[in-house]
Formats: sequence, structure tokens, C-alpha cells
Amino acid sequence: MKKRIAIFGSTGSIGTQALDVIESNPDKFEVEILTAHHNDELLIQQALKFKPNAVVIVDEKKYTGVKDALASTDIKVFAGESSLEDVAAFNSYDLMLAAIVGFAGLKPTIKAIENGKPIALANKETLVVAGDVVMKLAVEKRVPVIPVDSEHSAIFQCLVGESRNPIERIILTASGGPFLGRKPNYLVNVKREHALQHPNWSMGTKITIDSATLMNKGLEMIEAKWLFNLEPEQVQVVVHPQSIIHSMVQFRDGSIKAQMGLPDMKLPIQYAMAFPQRIPNNFPRFDFNKSSQLTFEAPDTKTFRNLALATDALYKGGNLPCIMNAANELAVWAFLRNRIGFLDMTNVIEQTMERVTFIENPTLEEYFDSDGEARNYAASLIQL
Repeated sequence: MKKRIAIFGSTGSIGTQALDVIESNPDKFEVEILTAHHNDELLIQQALKFKPNAVVIVDEKKYTGVKDALASTDIKVFAGESSLEDVAAFNSYDLMLAAIVGFAGLKPTIKAIENGKPIALANKETLVVAGDVVMKLAVEKRVPVIPVDSEHSAIFQCLVGESRNPIERIILTASGGPFLGRKPNYLVNVKREHALQHPNWSMGTKITIDSATLMNKGLEMIEAKWLFNLEPEQVQVVVHPQSIIHSMVQFRDGSIKAQMGLPDMKLPIQYAMAFPQRIPNNFPRFDFNKSSQLTFEAPDTKTFRNLALATDALYKGGNLPCIMNAANELAVWAFLRNRIGFLDMTNVIEQTMERVTFIENPTLEEYFDSDGEARNYAASLIQL
């Protein structure tokens, strides 16, 4: 039987690539649900092509346009943020691809887990913000959470067959982004268009900026802690500019397993959707004969302080990662609109982490409160 996929965030980078994978494997997958925040035109195109059971456009002002465009079909059309949770509770799909960017992906993902739906997780912020709550619920409901991020997918793949072998540490690889080796006197003048020029990966704007600041790697450290039930000291970051080794696992005997491949998000997307199978594809293959070298170096946390801030949040825990994530989302939003400079993003995040109330063992409601408080404080710094 075909696996019915619900793509939450279908118009973003992960969502569009997932639809490419589905289109290439019509005998294995079919689209059941598509959701978008405001890109109604692309959502309509996707819906007409893939004929899902339902679509959600979060921007309620665009509901009528989407409904009218799909009036000749049997596709159900919903609007608003609450509809994401309503649709996540549907019983008509087999796997949720959680690809909504940022904090907004948390509620529908929780709703899907509550209803026993397996998750292909591309939204790292869900675990950064409330990893303890989400993973505890996944265990209670016996719901698999399969990572889609290339680094976490790599670790997941390295751990298949190793359930009885304790992890000594995991090693997350970072490309270093477009400013590897640069110092603050260069970064102070960086503009939006420079930061969006990633050397290896083609990604959405938010994650590309996070990669340029190394915040993305900090978020991944926190996500890895929850995904793989690790202590903070078991998570290490190393810069690997070629982005061929996507991450590694070192076991207690000192052996290291790595997952390798060309930087192409379609591979971890396909792996997560087809798991436990590996299905064939025509993606480009890595050729060792054409690779001159693979190099590694320690990250520069004095220049790229976001990674140091994220490491502090990883070790301190509580609601601090939630606070950090909220401030980062506001800071990236402002930078992309030329409201603040590249280095200002770090200052906003650091000041917000220092000022918002720390809670050691927050409830889910307190996570939402902390997110709101952090966004308000960050906005006051940016003077939005």
C-alpha cells in the first residue's frame, strides 16, 4: 500500500523537495495533506497537481482565493493556525512531514503525536523549544520520530543496528557557512544577500541565515540531545567545509561510524519517508576519485558567538533554549528586512537570554509563555 504523507509546510524548501520525491515514487507515496502559511499561489499549484484530501492556508485573508481556485475539486480547504492542529488530528494519513519553519511547527506536531502519527521531523525548533515534552509524549504514544535534518538523519542511520551499543559521543558536522574564517571586522558589514549565499546547500532563507551565524548548529546540538537521549557533553561540533560527511557517531570502543553523501536534502527526506526501506533514486553520487580532500577544524565560537550561546542553553536547559530560539527567530526576521546588522542578531539573542525569566522545569504552557515573553523583549530591542 502507498504511504499517505501529510506535508506541513509544503511550499518551503523541504516541502517542495519532498513533493519531488513523491512525484518520483508514485507507487510508494501519495499526498494526503498540504499546508502553507501565506504562499497561496504555490499551494494551489501543488494541490491541483497532487490532489490531496485537504489543504490549509494559515493566512486567513487568502482562504477565499484558495477555496475558489480548488472549487472544481474534492479537496477540503481550511484556514487559520488552529486548522493546522485540526488537520493534524485527521486519521487519514500515515506520516507527518513536519516542515513548518520555527516555533509555529510545535502545536501541530504535538497534535499528530497525540493521535499516534509517526513524524518525519524537519522542524528542529520543535525539540529545541520543548524537547522534553515532545519526546516524552512520543515514547508514551509509541510514535517514531525520524529526523530529516541531514545531520540528525546521518546519526539516525549510523545507529541502525546499534541499539545495544552505548554512544560515547556524536559529532555534528558544520559547513561553516559562507563566512568561514572571517572575523568580526568583516562581519559587521555583511548584508542580507551575502549571508544567503551558502556554499554547499540550497535551503530556505531562515535556515540559511542560521547557518551563516552558526546558530543552526547550536539548534542541532539541542535537538540531538532530545532525539538521541544524550547528555550535553556527548554532543560535539566540528567544521567540515566540504559537507560530505553529514555527521558521525563514536561508540564506547572508540569506533566511529559516519554517514556520507553529496549535500542534497532529497536523500534524508526520502530516507525518512521510506524508512525502514532504502529505495532507489537517480540522485548524483559522491565520487571518491574526484574528491581532493576532506578537512575538519574546530568552530570559531569567539567570532560566531551564537554557537557559544546555544551551548550555554544546551547545558543550562529549562526554558533557556526556548528563549534563545524565540529571540533568534525575531533577530533573523529583522536582519532579513535590513532592520539590524549581522552581528546585531547575536546581541539581541544574548540580551534576551539574560533578561527573560529562567524556569528550570517548565510545563508546556510555560514554554509558550516564555516564547511570547522572549519575542516581546527581543522586539523591544529591535524597536519593532
